[in-house]
Amino acid sequence: MDLGKGVRIRLEPQDEYMHAIEDASNFNESMYINLFDHDQVCGGWFRVGNRPNEGHAEMSFCFYLPDGRVAFMFRRVNIVDNNSLDAGGMRFRVIEPFKQLALEYEGEALLLDDPQQMENPKAAFANNPTVLVKANLHFTGMTPVYGGEAVDENDSPVEEDPDESFARGHYEQHMKGEGKVTIGDDAFSLNGFGLRDHSWGPRYWQNLYWYRWLPLVFSEDLAVNMSIVQMASGRQHIWGMVYDTRDGSEPVYDLIDTAALSSVLDDRDQAQSQTFSLKTVSGRSYHISGESLSLIPLRNRRQTDSGEWRQTRITEAMSRFQCDGMTGYGISEYLDQMVEGLPVGRHC
Repeated sequence: MDLGKGVRIRLEPQDEYMHAIEDASNFNESMYINLFDHDQVCGGWFRVGNRPNEGHAEMSFCFYLPDGRVAFMFRRVNIVDNNSLDAGGMRFRVIEPFKQLALEYEGEALLLDDPQQMENPKAAFANNPTVLVKANLHFTGMTPVYGGEAVDENDSPVEEDPDESFARGHYEQHMKGEGKVTIGDDAFSLNGFGLRDHSWGPRYWQNLYWYRWLPLVFSEDLAVNMSIVQMASGRQHIWGMVYDTRDGSEPVYDLIDTAALSSVLDDRDQAQSQTFSLKTVSGRSYHISGESLSLIPLRNRRQTDSGEWRQTRITEAMSRFQCDGMTGYGISEYLDQMVEGLPVGRHC
């Protein structure tokens, strides 16, 4: 990626913690992490996102049970500062920068026999039970950290148009995780793998036209993170990284150079499976296939200054992946703007 003259990517240990609130009305600081137990074939993803200039934080809890049910909760909580990622009963704690992280959640979750009911959130919350949920998870970095914040020759963040920006400061890392999650009467002692993300800067989901995000782990020696992103401005980019030490290679991320993705959609235009091919900067090639085990459709709505409502659909599927005879697990996350009820990227 061409960063421009004098621009570099900065990442310091203090970036694990909270950042100063910026002037942009849509300033966001968030942490996200997922975890999947390969033996029990269950797991989930968890997120807190602060929007202090809008006066609220967003909390999401999503857990895929082995029998196909999904426990889900989203809450919008009033906040007045950006001092911590602690909202709606969920809290992220940095134990050691870039090495250890903890997640705790205590609250309620909607228990869905059929996750597709979330196409109509109001009806889903009215027609399904809520159960008490507790989660206490500890994560350890499995790989290096990739990403950071673009800064100029004066070490100042490179400003972007708030209507184009999505995650100016952003880094990711594959993790090992363990702990306990209790969903009503069901208790799970988890030991698995996942990926975490920390972002800060202006963010509107509607700045994206569509994207396909596939973070997954096969083992401690093979993990992948791939994105194909189409911005609303017309820009498209492919990025991500592969961690592969199966042959004793140095434990570093090998950046993705090129990628091609083909998806099989159902009658709701939701991805039920995909195949994708990657080539890394070092010249390695990978062919990976995935299948959705349990998918929940979510949405984000925003009203523009002119009063127009814009809707974004995000389908979140716990997925099983195959590569070189290995089986792995992760998320296939497909984001689309909805136009006349249809996802704009359904042919992509």
